[in-house]
Amino acid sequence: MTEILEASCHCGTVQFRVTLPDGLASARRCTCSYCTMRGAVAVSAALDGIEFVTGEDNLTLYQFGSRTARHFFCRTCGIYTHHQRRSNPNQFGVNLACLKGLSVWDLPDIPVNDGINHPSDGAPPRIDGILRYEKSPT
Repeated sequence: MTEILEASCHCGTVQFRVTLPDGLASARRCTCSYCTMRGAVAVSAALDGIEFVTGEDNLTLYQFGSRTARHFFCRTCGIYTHHQRRSNPNQFGVNLACLKGLSVWDLPDIPVNDGINHPSDGAPPRIDGILRYEKSPT
């Protein structure tokens, strides 16, 4: 179920293609302090699964805490595009909202990982809850 999708930041300066080995099945959120404030849903790609078409030089990097995860943003519009994961440094988490033609609202249920008790700190991986979108009746 590998998918290759077009993606971009909000202003279009950063444009890239992403290969998702598990498609949208890898979509998830996290409860760590940063992800809670950022609010993005991420899907998984291998480190060689992102090909920048334009704007790679316009990305800026943010790191905090253990400085293992590397979070990338468009320096023009500020949109988070992707990050190299702390839980698996061999993967990128890609902002699902950057994928053209897709929206987090396309997924009815999104697992939320326990990022406060992080696996890299010795805690077992755990789903903390489910983020659910239910469309209101019109």
